[in-house]
Amino acid sequence: MSVAPTSVAALEYLMTLHAPIAGAQRIDDTLTIFHSDTGTVEGPRIKGRILAPTADWLRAMPGGSLRVDARMSIATDDGAQIYLQYGGVIAIAPADFARMAAGGTLRAAEMYFVTAPTFQTADPRYAWLSQVQAIGKAVALKGGEGGYVRYEVFAVR
Repeated sequence: MSVAPTSVAALEYLMTLHAPIAGAQRIDDTLTIFHSDTGTVEGPRIKGRILAPTADWLRAMPGGSLRVDARMSIATDDGAQIYLQYGGVIAIAPADFARMAAGGTLRAAEMYFVTAPTFQTADPRYAWLSQVQAIGKAVALKGGEGGYVRYEVFAVR
């Protein structure tokens, strides 16, 4: 029996998140928390900045991948407060990871870094975000001094 899909998932670009890495808190060999208390949010229908508290909890998994558990606070340029949370998976080849950790910048083709954001806000201008399941893909990841992560986020339609 052959199974074929009966629907199509389309993506609509929502925003780009740029989050400088403010510091790391290593709990043990399997868990590190990366803080990012500044940054920008920019898209066709939303512009703003990332606020504290914002952090990614990264858990090392058997086999070398990382699981992401993140929480983010956003203040839009027009005064709204938005909460964003996501889980995700990161897989980076050991040589690329070492290059990034030494201060290099990885691009999307050099890593698998995919997240599944959801949003929450009381502001009626952004209520539409609460009705969206999004996916995010990291397009740049820089380690070391001046480190940051940059994601593109898309609504799944």
